[in-house]
Amino acid sequence: MKLKVQFDPDLVALMRAEIAAGEKAVSAAMREAGTSLKSAWRGQITGAGLGTRLGNSIRLASFPKSGDSLNAAALVWSNAPVIIGAHDTGPLIRSKNGFWLAIPTPAAGKSTKGGRITPGEWERRTGLRLRFIYRRRGPSLLVAEGRLNSKGRAVASRSKTGRGVATVPIFLLVPQVKLRKRLDLARDAERAVDGVPGIIVARWVTNSDRV
Repeated sequence: MKLKVQFDPDLVALMRAEIAAGEKAVSAAMREAGTSLKSAWRGQITGAGLGTRLGNSIRLASFPKSGDSLNAAALVWSNAPVIIGAHDTGPLIRSKNGFWLAIPTPAAGKSTKGGRITPGEWERRTGLRLRFIYRRRGPSLLVAEGRLNSKGRAVASRSKTGRGVATVPIFLLVPQVKLRKRLDLARDAERAVDGVPGIIVARWVTNSDRV
């Protein structure tokens, strides 16, 4: 006697379809979670007043690059990790040589290279010499003899009589600076991770219904 068992519908086909639905669900969930986290981090950065340029340093990559997988993943990172990390942790910053940190005042202007201008660059740019003034209370100063232009920047005086020349504070000198914590990236990352299981289930059910 020969027995033959046949299942209707085809169980093998159903299992393959279910796996395919799972692969689509996991891949879609990781892409959604990654996109959500990237948007949340960018929002935090711009909301903290750090600018859209730094916000746009947050990037996203999804894996696999094409197709779907039960092992799908999303990677969110910054192209400016040192700056982002500093605002995320609020570190104590000290001078590299252990002496002074030079904090530019509005009269110093900005660096042509981007970021904060240094005393050396300021002297080269203006042709003026900085003079050190020690103060027992409050930060010491680097000052220059000049005038303020219409933009509030210290420049060399053109007066031959010395009229309008003043001693202008250019840099504040401090031994260390505690950077204020302005970001909480871990909070958004935890929210994104916690939401992944629910997204996978919802996507999987939807994909299974379409089989």
